Amino acid sequence: MFNKFFITKDSEIKFFFVLATALALLFIISFTIGSRVERKDNSVPTKTASGEFPVLDVKAKSAYIYDVRTKTVLFALNENIRLPLASLSKLMAALVAYELSPDYGTVMVTREAIATEGDSGLKAGERWSLKNLLDFSLLSSSNDGIKAVALSLGALSRAEAGPEEIVDDFVRKMNYKAAELDLKNTYFWNETGLDESEVKGGAYGTAKDLTALMEYIISYYPEMLEATRQPSATFKSDKYNHAIKNTNALADEIPNLLGSKTGFTSTAGGNLTFAFDPELGRPIIVTILGSTEKGRFEDAKALINATMQYINEN
Repeated sequence: MFNKFFITKDSEIKFFFVLATALALLFIISFTIGSRVERKDNSVPTKTASGEFPVLDVKAKSAYIYDVRTKTVLFALNENIRLPLASLSKLMAALVAYELSPDYGTVMVTREAIATEGDSGLKAGERWSLKNLLDFSLLSSSNDGIKAVALSLGALSRAEAGPEEIVDDFVRKMNYKAAELDLKNTYFWNETGLDESEVKGGAYGTAKDLTALMEYIISYYPEMLEATRQPSATFKSDKYNHAIKNTNALADEIPNLLGSKTGFTSTAGGNLTFAFDPELGRPIIVTILGSTEKGRFEDAKALINATMQYINEN
């Protein structure tokens, strides 16, 4: 009887040992898979370059360089400080427009749109394809162009909504998209990025967040930034031809430029974000916030040169 007792007890111990081991293995596998998924979801991780990146002195308050292929941060300066975005806001406005409507949709430029600060040559009453107007607006940083888009696509389900309500709805969608992309430090007060007052910007975000936004765009909507690769372009509405220059003064100097956007207001200073592909298949995103109108381009040159030096040495 005692032998039977000990045999039974020994079997129970072995059973619980095997069960505990199996549960531990399941936990480890689940944790590993979960970590991989989490890392995949974080578009801009905090891992820094394994090699030594060149020492830089830039005018910008914040700067960030991110290697999309290796998921590595090459350079970071105050990357999590919230700063005014100025016209970098138009990247989110264009993204929301792309996802709300097919690019062959038609947008009419209204008097309300023309009344927006700044003059990019648009005329009240002219009609554009959505794709052309977005290309025009991103290349020339047109405030009235983006306002026309917002007035066309905001509050689509509310026929009785007035212009202000329509634009507010569109800006709300911009903030929803920022939340969806997990851009925790980004918020939009308006669709253009124009300053709300002498001390309040039209939108706020971080260099890290804007880099994540650029990564999302070049990954899912690369055609959205095609026009911004050119130093100049001519667009046609139903009535007029519009010849414009790229607000990015370095558009024809950045090697294999994938897309860019500038921003400048008195509150924000000079901003710039761009993606380029120095090795064909290795996109690099550079974001500069809080520089000066001219200094942002000087900073960009320094950051590009440092990136190329790092790539050649590693």
